[in-house]
Amino acid sequence: MADINFILRLSNLWSGFVSLWITDVEKRHPEIAYQNAIDSMIEKYGKLKSATASIMRRREDVSARLGRDQQELAAINADLNVALATGQDELGIVLIQKKNALEASIKSLEQDMEQARTDADEAKSSLVQVKSEIQKLKEEKDRMLAQMLSAEARLKIQNQLEGLSVDAEVRALDNVREHIKNTVAEAKMGSELRDSDLDVQLNKLRQSSGAITARQQLEEMKRVKAAQATGSSGKSM
Repeated sequence: MADINFILRLSNLWSGFVSLWITDVEKRHPEIAYQNAIDSMIEKYGKLKSATASIMRRREDVSARLGRDQQELAAINADLNVALATGQDELGIVLIQKKNALEASIKSLEQDMEQARTDADEAKSSLVQVKSEIQKLKEEKDRMLAQMLSAEARLKIQNQLEGLSVDAEVRALDNVREHIKNTVAEAKMGSELRDSDLDVQLNKLRQSSGAITARQQLEEMKRVKAAQATGSSGKSM
């Protein structure tokens, strides 16, 4: 019993693996899944067509039997009228028995005929419906595969665009911008440090003192020159 259960579980597991594998294949190849479904429906359509033909043939057989019985009943009624008119009682009894049997058969055949008509109509309706479903499935296959190809093309383009992304270039420029900013900051910092250096300040002070001394010397030279000019004017008078 345990061995049987193990075999059943193993069989179910294998069936599950096969089902998953088929599902995965169908996802990667939807045209195969659609074509398999179409082929299956075409096979069912063929079987239904054969069944419908059998039903219609039965309807025709019942109709033929009903027609023959109705013709025979008409003939018996005519014979019965002759027998009654000629006083052939024994023949009349036999004809009445045949008449009763034919009427019962005709009634049964009429019921069979009605059922045969109903069955034939339902079978033809089912046949038309299955044929319509096959056509719809073919159209759906073409439409869905076209959508699949379009989606794959869009994904391919998107992947190519992602491969052409400017993110790397932008990041590279960010690094360059950062490097430039750092260089400018370093240069500015060097200038500021140089301006704050004691030797630089002393040199600036000396340059400033030299300028002041030179200006003082200029003013003194101008004063002396003016005094000389004034003295020369006094002697002349």
